[in-house]
Amino acid sequence: MKTAVISGGNGGLGRALASGLQADGWHTVLLDLSIEGLQASDQQTPIACDLTDPDQHSAALTQILSERPTVDLVIYNAGITQIGATAELTEATLRKVFEVNFFAATNMARAFIAPLRASKGTHLAMSSVAGFSPLYQRAAYAASKHALEGYFSSLRSEEAEYGVKTLIAAPSFVATNTDETWQPDGTGRPGAAKDGIDHMSPDEAATIILQGVQRETPFIPVGRIARLSHLIHRVSPRLFQRLMEKNIKGH
Repeated sequence: MKTAVISGGNGGLGRALASGLQADGWHTVLLDLSIEGLQASDQQTPIACDLTDPDQHSAALTQILSERPTVDLVIYNAGITQIGATAELTEATLRKVFEVNFFAATNMARAFIAPLRASKGTHLAMSSVAGFSPLYQRAAYAASKHALEGYFSSLRSEEAEYGVKTLIAAPSFVATNTDETWQPDGTGRPGAAKDGIDHMSPDEAATIILQGVQRETPFIPVGRIARLSHLIHRVSPRLFQRLMEKNIKGH
């Protein structure tokens, strides 16, 4: 039985990804701050873990490698968003977003380099439309996702010679946390934005992502908005900026 490790495994998208993999016979290890509602079974192992805490990160890695014969897929799905005017963004908030969205993912990726080389497995980084384009009042979030894409697209070249695939998925707006309570610094879980456009369900997004994994697609735009955004931004960044501002500011 192949093993997939999913950070942010107790969120809407994390659960949907786990469900899709389990339907194909995978065992999923689900990492999250809270694993309330997740039951251990033959098909899944929930582990409570704050990936920004080095001791908890190390303990989770030790547990996974001791319990699973191989690690074949690691999905870097944990993340937070942040909405607010950049003029009011503090350094502490900017660092908080990067700690979760960038450093937690990249530290985890470095820890799984050897296991994935051994299995000739796959890194899957969960980016966003904000990972390749600007997004209104989300400078910290967009910066963290741009950094994430730069890291994993570069890692792709290094790990290919070991038979390891490195993929990036870029969803648009996935309705995962519509009842989110926002923090005073503007941070919250992804999928909670009220100015989102054409929201997808977690199951719809997971289906597209896992199809991309099966096909070994290096970059997976997830959903209609993501596909159009990627195309328009490549052809005309100026046009994309105008359209993005018109649609996001209008909400």
